[in-house]
Amino acid sequence: MPKVLISDKMDPKAAEIFRQRGVEVDEITGKTPEELAAIIDQYDGLAIRSSTKATKAILDAATKLKVIGRAGIGVDNVDIPYASSKGVVVMNTPFGNSITTAEHAIALMFALARQLPEADASTQAGKWEKNRFMGVELTSKTLGLIGAGNIGSIVADRALGLRMKVIAYDPFLTPERAIEMGVEKVELEGLLARADFITLHTPLTDQTRNILSRENLARTKKGVRIINCARGGLIDEAALKDGLDSGHIGGAALDVFVTEPAKESPLFGTANFISTPHLGASTSEAQVNVAIQVAEQMADFLVSGGVTNALNMPSLSAEEAPRLRPYMALAEKLGSLVGQLAHGALNGISIEVEGAAAELNQKPITGAVLAGLMRVHSDTVNMVNAPFLAKERGLDVREVRHDREGDYHTLVRVTVSTQAGDRSVAGTLFGDAAPRLVELFGIKVEADLVGHMLYIVNEDAPGFIGRLGTTLGEAGVNIGTFHLGRRSAGGEAVLLLSLDEAVAPELLATVKALPGVKTAMALSF
Repeated sequence: MPKVLISDKMDPKAAEIFRQRGVEVDEITGKTPEELAAIIDQYDGLAIRSSTKATKAILDAATKLKVIGRAGIGVDNVDIPYASSKGVVVMNTPFGNSITTAEHAIALMFALARQLPEADASTQAGKWEKNRFMGVELTSKTLGLIGAGNIGSIVADRALGLRMKVIAYDPFLTPERAIEMGVEKVELEGLLARADFITLHTPLTDQTRNILSRENLARTKKGVRIINCARGGLIDEAALKDGLDSGHIGGAALDVFVTEPAKESPLFGTANFISTPHLGASTSEAQVNVAIQVAEQMADFLVSGGVTNALNMPSLSAEEAPRLRPYMALAEKLGSLVGQLAHGALNGISIEVEGAAAELNQKPITGAVLAGLMRVHSDTVNMVNAPFLAKERGLDVREVRHDREGDYHTLVRVTVSTQAGDRSVAGTLFGDAAPRLVELFGIKVEADLVGHMLYIVNEDAPGFIGRLGTTLGEAGVNIGTFHLGRRSAGGEAVLLLSLDEAVAPELLATVKALPGVKTAMALSF
């Protein structure tokens, strides 16, 4: 019988579910890392919240461990890469807190609109400053959503019920899904200029870090009120403080901070600023939901091998896995490539298979493509939850299977529809094992997609390759491989270079300035 340890305080229903499913369970909380390491070798599963840290030392001691389940969304307390290397599946419950977090954002919006914390403190101090606290109505105001996924869509629904106008910025939000939600899809610049209230509901990634930077805060409407219940690091906190002090920003409410616990902050004590200690998921209902979900997911995995919301494992049967694994590696690389290269909002994606690939179960291939595509914007996306996230954002996903024989014995093609038109990449397997790019935006280019790469579109003219090599050499950057393709002599050429190190922003700017360069982007795989 599999055995699970619940090492953090969790709703009792979790233990009940484990026992009902035939899983032995111990509830032992409050252990030090050393004490946990001494007993963890007895267990097949570890159920945690945020207190337990699944570090390298714990994982080394966990000789029987098969799965770690996090009751909640954040997995900063789990060393996922090392868990993967040890063969331990890591699961979370990304949707158990959605309503609770959305309601907290709405609560903070009301608190900002009516200055409730300051009015409460003033009244309880015996001041009765009725004329000091002149609030604003939410009715007819414009709410700007940055992120229109699961939580953002709930906030939009509640805001519409308050008779607010809702505009949303989200690269994965399609026009059709926006209509279904009752919101207006806008670009970030338009949202900043129009919103009376801004609330953030996006993960923290390289693309979203400081999305409300000093420059973007300066572009907001005077008097804007800002709410963040998502992740610390989405807002430049120093710039937010300056905006509040100057009066350009009418109010701000943060449930999350760059550094947590936030024992001190220059924002503390600022007029029209409200803070809460990361309470977005703190309701009794949410705690019950995530406890039930993590127990169900872990029990399914330990008893029947079912995988749900795994961050480091695809949803596959034991029979399919060996044959599909190289195809999924190829698919994920193609998805990542098109995700990094395609500009503007994505309306749809098509995954086509032909040759040997057409004989396989296409769902895992599609999941791998979507995981690669959407991981550009979220580091918690995986093959299991990527299709759900794509559907949630209204992304039209098409699967096409061709019986025809092509130039390659097996081929996977990924095409995304953007405002600038369709963008297509294709790849094959060499020796039925090694992923290889064979076509990029209609140009034949054979390349391995590995490590740090540089993508360049340039005018096909003599001397360009020499100038590029000199530029990289002077910057001390070594070229690993060099791949060139072109539509026709003297036309448009594409270069893909693998490099020994990441391309610094300054070097990328220098490359972009070279004569004949149309596009230059740093890629990472």
